Order: sequence, then structure tokens, then C-alpha cells
Amino acid sequence: MRDDVIRDVPAPGRRALLRGAGAFGVAAALPAVLGACSAGPQSTNDTGSGGRGKDRTLTAVIGYGNDGSWDPAQTASAFSMAANNHVYEGLLDTDPITRVPYPALGTEVPEDPNATTWRFRLRPGATFHDGKPVTADDVVFVFDRILDPKTQTLAKGFFESWLKGVRKVDAGTVELALKFPFPDGLSRLTLAKIMPKHVFERPGAWDDAIKGLAVGSGPYRQTAHHPKSNTTFEAFDAYNGPRPPAFRKMNWLTIVDAASRVARISGTDAGAQIADNIPYANIGRLEQGGLKVAGGAGMNNLFLMFDTQHKPFDDVRVRQALHYAIDKEKMVRVALRGHGQPATSFLDRGNPSYRRARTVYDYDPDRAKALLKAAGVTGLHINVLAVNVSWIVDCLPTVKASWDAIGVRTTLAPQETTAVFTKMDQRQDYQVVAAASNPNQFGLDADLIMHYNYGPQNLWMGYTRWAGHPVARQLFKDMDRATREPDPRRKKAMVQDYIDVVAEQAVLYPVVHNELMTAWDPRLLTGIRAQPYPGINLLQAKWV
Repeated sequence: MRDDVIRDVPAPGRRALLRGAGAFGVAAALPAVLGACSAGPQSTNDTGSGGRGKDRTLTAVIGYGNDGSWDPAQTASAFSMAANNHVYEGLLDTDPITRVPYPALGTEVPEDPNATTWRFRLRPGATFHDGKPVTADDVVFVFDRILDPKTQTLAKGFFESWLKGVRKVDAGTVELALKFPFPDGLSRLTLAKIMPKHVFERPGAWDDAIKGLAVGSGPYRQTAHHPKSNTTFEAFDAYNGPRPPAFRKMNWLTIVDAASRVARISGTDAGAQIADNIPYANIGRLEQGGLKVAGGAGMNNLFLMFDTQHKPFDDVRVRQALHYAIDKEKMVRVALRGHGQPATSFLDRGNPSYRRARTVYDYDPDRAKALLKAAGVTGLHINVLAVNVSWIVDCLPTVKASWDAIGVRTTLAPQETTAVFTKMDQRQDYQVVAAASNPNQFGLDADLIMHYNYGPQNLWMGYTRWAGHPVARQLFKDMDRATREPDPRRKKAMVQDYIDVVAEQAVLYPVVHNELMTAWDPRLLTGIRAQPYPGINLLQAKWV
């Protein structure tokens, strides 16, 4: 099972983040210049644990694979994105919960977020994990790659619409030129992790990054990486930034199997102090054992995606009927055990730009039948191509029962995430895909979330084959106008209006939003906050 792959935008980037699945242990393959960074366990059986008291190793269990891409500009892997937040820094980084930006490699947040020029002085004394200083050349190197029209990265979709370019002012200063005022860009700067030019300009270095090479300026340096097993980290003693390391060593285990993950954090022989992706069924037992279990509600969702060139799914009434037919309250009650809500907009209810959509798919099987009849559809048989992420699999029986009840014969076909989207990449025929997504990994602003899923060159729209539809073409124009709108209240209203169109069309649309659960031992750790997106953030945590 591959819970770790969160869908990204450009096709080359998506394939790149999947290519790491078969990578060998990178610790044995790092270039000589990084010798100090490649030290650590040399077999997958060595966990890197040890030490006592405040120097003991923190062991974390991550419920997603560590074998996706580690290239910060390319990855959407839950494991590597969480790890990269501890290894790398942006000019600004953001609080993991509020997503409010704070100075990281830049010494301060620009006073005027509406300015079209932002100047950043780099933190004096900041160094990369190989001992080389962080310079303006490194910053320009990263942004030039992101904005390069010949280089397709996931990060490009987060910057190219509003960022004109980045220039070096002097060795310790850079200036960002914006195409128009875009205050949301400040929080997005955390997505441009600053990487050492002298390391990653080498031939083949981007392939090394995909496989697991990580060299940043953050509080923790990667010491070893073993795909499908674990990744280890050590406090970077030369770090002089705002989030100093609290743990001498960290060992992050990748355990995708839910039962094994829960076993590792529970009981008298618990080998870990914190774990994410906790199954709802295990919450009570873990709490009884003295652990703290908390959830984060956000954009994590089960969505349906239709091939709009496959009849009858080209008819909006059919897509709407299938959404109206699903008993979402039952899904929340039974599959999610109350840890979720039926979708009432593309955005979750906690998003700052949320407004209940004009079209809400409350459970209405009679209306579903009427829509199918109006569309002239009878005897419909649907094969649901689904990812086998554990909580998605738990939700699928409700989908089948609901559709069977309105006379739509339904077959469920859950399989590996990679297998599902390989079929999408190969343009294989399909009817409906059921999968999980959480763009909150990248940020909270609605512009980012909606462009992640919708756009004329968007990978998702390629899968749905809907981008050429007249409604889609107008939608994309409305989205671009909202991006450029300087007035925050008017921009919010414009976003909400075009989300109404997205809701009505139901081409790619959430069924439920759910909580992601994290468990930790409060007798050992403090400063933990459960995230509403996969992974963990330990930058403000410490031993009790």
C-alpha cells in the first residue's frame, strides 16, 4: 500500500516522485564531497537508536513510504516533505498549523506583503550541512530552476503565475520581483527550499535528490537513508536559525502497514515515541495505554474523478447523480468513526476561504435516480478504480452500497496507488477513480489548492479529459482573474464563486473531508501538535 503519494501537478514531476520506489540505500552512494553527511547506519537493520536522557534517539513511525522523491521542488511524498522541513529552509518558513510565515534563511518577513519587490537579507553565518556557507547564488539557483520554462517541477505551479524572477543583490542579499501584488506568496516561499548550488549543479545530482540525497541548512542533517526501511537524522551543530534542534538523533521508520505501525508505538515494548496516520479503530486502546492521540482536520479528502470522455460521464447530470446517491453521513459514522464531515465545498470547512457551495451533494437517492432518468441512463455498471489507502478502502463499501441501491451495478477495484496512476499516465480507459488527496501539505490558501487540482495544463485535468470543455475554459479564466485580484475580500468572493462552478460540474470533487490522527507519548515528548496533513513536525518539540 502506498499512502505516501499525494497527487502532484506536472506529469514529469509525478513520475519523478514515484521513481524512487526502487532506489537502493543512498547512504552508500553519496558523492565524496558529502562524506560528512553520508555517515550513519549502513544496513536497513541498523535503526540508529541509542543514547540516554536528553541524548537518546527520538524514534518516529511514519505511515507513508520513504521511497518517493526527496527533491524539494519535485516531491509530493508525505514522508520526504515532512523530513525536508527539518533538513532544509526557505527564505521564509511557515508554522505547521497556522501556516503563518516566519523568517528562516531570510532575516525578516517583508513589511509590505502587497509590494511587487521583496528584498531578503540572508541569515549571517548560515551554512549547509557540508560546511559551505549559504549565499545569494544558492537562492537564485533554486528559483531559476523553479521558473525555468524548460524544467517541469511541481513547485513551478506554485510560483510561475505571480513570481517574475529572483536576482542577486550581493553575496548575502536577494530580491524577488513579482508580476503583481500577491501577499499569499509570502507563505509559499517555504515551498522553495534553498539547496546548495555546488552540490546540485553536478551532473546527475537531481537524480540523487530523487533517490534520497538531502543537503540543506536546517536544524537536522540526514545521516542515512534506506528506502522502504528508515531514514536517520542528527542535530546540525552549526545551525544558527530560529528552530534549534532539540533531539541529538532521530530515526524515522517507514511502516505503511497499520497494525505494525500501531504495535511499534504501543505496549510495554514500544520502540517509538510518536506515530502518524493512526487508524481510528485504535484510538481508544492507545489512549488507555497512556498515549495522547489528536487529530487535525483539513483538506484531506476522498474524491471521485471521472473520465468525462467516457460516456455517460460526459453528462454532468450523471456525475451529480452519483454524488447525490452516496450516503456520506453513514460513511463518516461507519468508515471514519466520526472523524470527518461530508464535503459541502471543494474546501474544507476550516479553510479561511470556505463558503458552503451553491451545489451541495446531500444524500438524496431519489434525486439521483431522477437525474439518471433525465440523462437517459439505464443499466449502468461502474468499475471503481480506487487506491488501497487504508481509510479509502474502509469508505468504498458505502460507495458501492449507495450506488447499488439506485440501480447502478458497482464493482470495486482497489489497488496500489502507483498502479492506479500509472494507468492514468498511460491514458488507459477508466470510468471513475476514488482516491485521497491533501493539498494542505503545500499550504492553506485557496488559490494554491484550486490551481493544484484545476488548470488547463494541470495533470488532473489531463486525467479527466475535461480541460477543453467550454465551462472549463471559462473556469480557468475566472481562476486567473482571482489570482490577480488585489483586494482580499473581492478575491475571496471570486474564489468562492468559481468553486461553485467546480461543485456543480463535479468532475473531480471531494466526497468527505477527514481527520488525520497522530499519537505520541506525552510522558516523554512535549510541544507536539497534530497536523491536518500527513507527516510530523518536530521543530518545536522536545523531551519532557
